[in-house]
Parts: sequence; C-alpha cells; structure tokens
Amino acid sequence: MEIKVADVVLCEFYFTDLKKSKKRPVLVLKDNLPFGDFVGIPLSSKIEQLHKDEHLIDSADFLEGGISHQSKLIVRKTFVISKVVVIKKYGSLNDEAFKKYHRLFCDYFGCC
Repeated sequence: MEIKVADVVLCEFYFTDLKKSKKRPVLVLKDNLPFGDFVGIPLSSKIEQLHKDEHLIDSADFLEGGISHQSKLIVRKTFVISKVVVIKKYGSLNDEAFKKYHRLFCDYFGCC
C-alpha cells in the first residue's frame, strides 16, 4: 500500500509467537526509510489519562478521511514499522496539524 507523511494508517502487529496479532492506528512521521520501512507514532483511543508526551488528535486535524474516536498520539512510543503490515489508510492530517505533531515529536526527542 502506498503511504506518505501525515497519513494515519491501520497496521497489524504480530506478537513474538507470530500466531496472534493486534491492529493499531499509526501516524506516518517519515516514510522514506530503506527496506520499505517508515517511522510511525502510535495512536490510542484510551484518552482518560494524558501523560506529558501524549497529545489529543481528532477529526478536525484531518485534511481527508478521519478516525472514528478521539484518540491520542503517544510520542514516546515512536518506532520503525514495515510497510507490509499496513492494512488500510484512515486519512491524512492537514498541514497545520502534522507540523504541530512533528514539532511535539522534535521537542520530546530533542531534534529541534
């Protein structure tokens, strides 16, 4: 599946036994890594408690498409993901929202 920066996609992550898996939404932060990988920030719909590195994201942040529930980005759990586990695309963030979340990532990891 073709993905690009600012897309929110659904990925299937397998447990170490490779028999069970979970499907989780992810924001594509950087999509041009070698070997068909991308950098993603996971989302969670469990928003009752927000930590310092978790930020709300909702349908107003999307240029196209969207997610069914208000969710949070969990910046501390950013990781490299293979594009082969992408199941579908929910949509793409608008430019302003993506820049905001990218800035929050850089603030947290000290890359500014």
